[in-house]
Amino acid sequence: MPDFHGVYPYLVSPVGRDGRVKADVLGQLVCDLIGKGVHGVTPLGSTGEFAYLSAQQREAVVRATVEAAGKRVPVVAGVASTSTSDAVVQALAYQRLGADGILAILEAYFPLSETQVESYFRAIADAVDIPVVLYTNPQFQRSDLSLDVIARLAEHPRIRFIKDASTNTGRLLSIMNRCGHKLGVFSASAHIPAAVMMIGGVGWMAGPACLIPGPSVALYEHCRAGRWAEAMILQRRLWRVNEAFARFNLAGCIKAGLELQGYDVGDPVPPQSPLSAADRVQVGRILSDVSGAS
Repeated sequence: MPDFHGVYPYLVSPVGRDGRVKADVLGQLVCDLIGKGVHGVTPLGSTGEFAYLSAQQREAVVRATVEAAGKRVPVVAGVASTSTSDAVVQALAYQRLGADGILAILEAYFPLSETQVESYFRAIADAVDIPVVLYTNPQFQRSDLSLDVIARLAEHPRIRFIKDASTNTGRLLSIMNRCGHKLGVFSASAHIPAAVMMIGGVGWMAGPACLIPGPSVALYEHCRAGRWAEAMILQRRLWRVNEAFARFNLAGCIKAGLELQGYDVGDPVPPQSPLSAADRVQVGRILSDVSGAS
């Protein structure tokens, strides 16, 4: 079973005004990111606007990503639903399309008990034959995973990783202490990646890595080699991208930055709005300032 680690950019979902996924644009982005050294790619994460896409659009995104990656790096596809049965259908479909792993996301309209939350993630892991990454984001999710639920799910043979997008780094350390080697922890953009790596994290899954793949990989390599002074110098520079990501619409920020870099990814899917002209200028200045960081 694959051992995921390193930098996994959360890919945007380029959708044209006709509703069709721009597979060629997405494919070029994936190839360029791989060329910059990323360790894997993640379609249909938060930056991928999974909540705004149809089932056909989501499958088109995964298909294009898998084809472009060509087994050079793992593809971990996001699965999200309010329904357990629908989540299982998605996971099986993405596995058939060639995904190497599943990023399991829980959407909830009504509050759920711990038992219900646990059963959702367990059903996804039971259905597939590939590794599952738990995704928890208390800022957006109505029902989150408690430490007890995470610890129980970590016993599942296919639940191997977690991306926790809380802003609580102490929670990450608690997860590591509770689960040990059973569950690798990825940093999110809400955390400082170098700090997460320092306490035992295995990498970074986040949208900003789409815009700064080279420096993101360099940061990971510094951390992996224990070059913490160099890592923190680079981290301070790169944190400006995280700050922009937190300030603006997630997909809007990354899509605007990619447009400035020459990728015709289009606007965020409605009812989301694109960044204003002034905000795009700010994103461009940040990218200009951090470009070439290593």
